[in-house]
Amino acid sequence: MSAQTTTPDTPADTPAPTADNTARAAEHAPRLSWTERAPEVYKAMVRLDAAARRGLDPTLYELVKIRASQINHCAFCLDMHTKDALAAGESVERIIQLSAWEESRHFYTEKELAAIELTEAVTVLTDGFVPDEVYERAARHFEETELAQLIAAITVINAWNRFGVSTRMTPGHYQPGQHA
Repeated sequence: MSAQTTTPDTPADTPAPTADNTARAAEHAPRLSWTERAPEVYKAMVRLDAAARRGLDPTLYELVKIRASQINHCAFCLDMHTKDALAAGESVERIIQLSAWEESRHFYTEKELAAIELTEAVTVLTDGFVPDEVYERAARHFEETELAQLIAAITVINAWNRFGVSTRMTPGHYQPGQHA
C-alpha cells in the first residue's frame, strides 16, 4: 500500500508529498499475487531457498541476493535483501558499493569477490555459459559442497527475481524478519 493521500480534489494516483514536501511517483500496481494464486509453488520456493542457504555465510548469502537482484532489476528483492543484510549487521557502505564491486574490490574479501563474480556469470549467462576462469576462481575459495550450495543460492534468487519482476511485486513495505 502506498503512502498516498486522497481528497475530493486529489485523484487516487496522486502521490503524497514526502517529508521534504516533494511529491514522489505513484507505486506500480502489482499485476497479480502469485503467492496466493500458486501457493504450492511459493511454498516449494521457500523450502528450496532454505535448502540453498544451508552452509553458506549469511552475509555472503545476502550479498549474492542483492547483486543478482540489482542485475535483474528486482526492486522488491533489493528492498528485502538490503534490509535483511542491514539487520544482520552488513555495512551500508558495502551494500552501496556492491553495484560497482569491480571498482570497489577493496570492500570485499577474495572469497566474497569470487561469489559476486560467479553470481554475475550465472545471472547474466551472456555467452551462454559460466566462463571457466570465473568458476575456477570460485572453486579456489569454496569447498565443493559449499560451491554447490552457492550455485543453488544464485539460482534460487534468480527464480525469486523472475517472480518479483514479472508480477511487479512492490518494494518499500518489507520489514526484516518477514517473508516474501
